Amino acid sequence: MNIAVGSDHAGLNLKREAVALLKEMSIEVEDFGCYDAEPADYPDVARPVAEAVARGAFDRGILICGTGIGMSIAANKVKGIRAALCHDTFSARSSLEHNNANVLCMGERIIGVGAAMDVVRSWVGARFSGEERHVRRVAKIG
Repeated sequence: MNIAVGSDHAGLNLKREAVALLKEMSIEVEDFGCYDAEPADYPDVARPVAEAVARGAFDRGILICGTGIGMSIAANKVKGIRAALCHDTFSARSSLEHNNANVLCMGERIIGVGAAMDVVRSWVGARFSGEERHVRRVAKIG
């Protein structure tokens, strides 16, 4: 599995933690920015991550900003992206099993590091169920 990650300045620290965890899990990671605490606009990071996932260069993406809301809105503008804003393990797992989410969004100002890493683990470990009802519903989104 390979995952594209990105954050604005408000999600930088949590992104760094997520990148370290993914590498520990032997997952290939590419960091699309931002790389320092200078103010960065979340759409400028969300779009390239979402486009890379949509074109198949990456299996999934993770985007982090202050609340996760801006990143999820921006990512969902890209055709083929199903970005899910998740701050608990049940939602993270369900976003994959039921909605085939290909981008996980989180907010550094909303969730602590420990809980966020549990969310990442749950989301990375989940798979789309492939059940007919879920396939039908995801197809309607597209």
